[in-house]
Amino acid sequence: MTSPPLPSPEIFQHVRIIMGMVVGLSVTRLLNGLVRIIQHPGQTRIYPVHIGWVLTLLLMLVHFWWWEFWLVALPAWTFETYLFLIIYAIILFFLSAFLFPDSISDYTGYEDFFISRRKWFFSFFALTVIFDLIDTLIKGSAHYAMFSAEYWFRVPVYLVFCGIAIVSTNRRFHMTFVSFGLIYEISWILRHFETLR
Repeated sequence: MTSPPLPSPEIFQHVRIIMGMVVGLSVTRLLNGLVRIIQHPGQTRIYPVHIGWVLTLLLMLVHFWWWEFWLVALPAWTFETYLFLIIYAIILFFLSAFLFPDSISDYTGYEDFFISRRKWFFSFFALTVIFDLIDTLIKGSAHYAMFSAEYWFRVPVYLVFCGIAIVSTNRRFHMTFVSFGLIYEISWILRHFETLR
């Protein structure tokens, strides 16, 4: 005997709670890392690029939580959609863990740590770009149409930048990338997500 289907908004609330747990762990990881730096400023040398990605990822997590509210209008839910969203949230958690591991005692500071682990970080960052694209398509053609051609330019540019960041240790490039990423993320949110439509 099968149970009657639940209304989409009720399923969404269930999924949103689980996603919120994972996103909450990510935000907690980043905030704890920042507080640790403030509490012990002389303990580990900070690196502006590392701090820039911490701020960018914090903004991405807040954006992700806001962005996913559009799923309330999804007409039908499948386990695959649910699993996809949970994996997406887990990838964001991994990014947070890559920025603030349990210990960096094996490194001379955050610069040495970040450059040494950049392949992992930017591989997972590239995954978020791909997952963001799929997530946008799940929400329907009317949803992604509101972003115009800019969205289809944004995705390959980020993927190319991630590819360069994986292979390059050039500090100027990394500073340029994180500066661009943070400014663009702020601009994107202000232009597209001030209100839910």
